[in-house]
Amino acid sequence: MEESKGKEDPRIAGISSSIRVIPDFPKPGIMFQDITTLLLDPKAFKDTIDLFVERYKDKKISVVAGIEARGFIFGPPIALAIGAKFVPMRKPGKLPGKVISEEYSLEYGTDKIEMHVGAVQDGERALVVDDLIATGGTLCAAIRLLERVGVTVVECACVIELEELKGRVKLGDKPLFVLISST
Repeated sequence: MEESKGKEDPRIAGISSSIRVIPDFPKPGIMFQDITTLLLDPKAFKDTIDLFVERYKDKKISVVAGIEARGFIFGPPIALAIGAKFVPMRKPGKLPGKVISEEYSLEYGTDKIEMHVGAVQDGERALVVDDLIATGGTLCAAIRLLERVGVTVVECACVIELEELKGRVKLGDKPLFVLISST
């Protein structure tokens, strides 16, 4: 499995310091990683996109699949910079056309992620993007959905990894690249 870029790149410290942590949101015991403060810092936001673009520009990726909702923030600029199309992976009932869906487990119950039929083609190479990996359920559902239609998922990319929730383990042999690990 791919490890994070780590502290060797000086841009990581600026990105990390721009992310606000909000205790007990949305419920007690949760340390919420708020990326809205990163978005308010043009240098940190640009550095975040640049680090991903530098990594993926020569990987022959034709699709950047962004997971709702914060994958929609990071995915499109990466896609534009590497010459790939952007495909939104949405919650049920949000896409207007014919969709295919993949169910995944939550702490209590299940949810689904959907994508338009025909948005991707058999044989394409995809990068799956989200702001954060926690338990890995959503990323795994996105991977399964893309692979069901013949897409090769090259890697998953997240700004933040909550290591204690072991989402990386759930991804199995699928590579994951993260900028910041949070404990």
